[in-house]
Amino acid sequence: MVEGLLKPAGRVIMISGASRGIGAAIAKRLHSDGYTLSLGARDPRTLAGYDTRRTLAARFEAKDAGSAEAWVDATVECFGRIDGLINNAGILRMVRFDDGEEAAMTELWDVNVMAPFRLLRLTMPHLRKAGHGRIVNIASTDAKRYRDASSSVGYVMTKHALLALSHAAKFAGWDDGVRVTALMPGAVETGLISGLAGVATTRMRPDIIAHTVSFLLTLPDEASVAELPINTRLEPSL
Repeated sequence: MVEGLLKPAGRVIMISGASRGIGAAIAKRLHSDGYTLSLGARDPRTLAGYDTRRTLAARFEAKDAGSAEAWVDATVECFGRIDGLINNAGILRMVRFDDGEEAAMTELWDVNVMAPFRLLRLTMPHLRKAGHGRIVNIASTDAKRYRDASSSVGYVMTKHALLALSHAAKFAGWDDGVRVTALMPGAVETGLISGLAGVATTRMRPDIIAHTVSFLLTLPDEASVAELPINTRLEPSL
């Protein structure tokens, strides 16, 4: 047993987009680890199979500011604290210089940037109070580079912004023990990238990302991991 690791017992973790894909895999892994969970999804009825004594299923619509505030309030009312936030909810829309509508760019910004920003603002006081607050923002290798012309410029822009947001949150909570990781996976086998051109044919399973999140949540304050890219292909600097 490694000394000094943080234990799951008594820690309350919020996970957005918890009903499918990466979010569902993270929720299932953290539930099996023994965490208390507050799960956000558009339809909370899809969040089944969890111990209701330590799991809250709540409505969270990334484009609805009111649902974010209500979810955070419900979490604190139910459990009395927040120890971690996993910003997982995200979308991919194809917006390039020669195709894609500006409305899609707005949607990308609302879901991939504004929603995490909003949740960070709402939860930061609770994470500071917790003493060892943890934030994991699920970004993408697209947060570190623009791959090629098959990429969505809009998506890449929002993931770069999420990376910047992660570093800002790290500074905001550092003195109170809050640690932040931008987790940046390459291709993961989910519906998000189904049928997209240019995506790596070798893909990670969502439970690999869940395992990584589980590991990050155990690290003590003096082991801060600000950025963690996990790639499926060989690329310069990634």
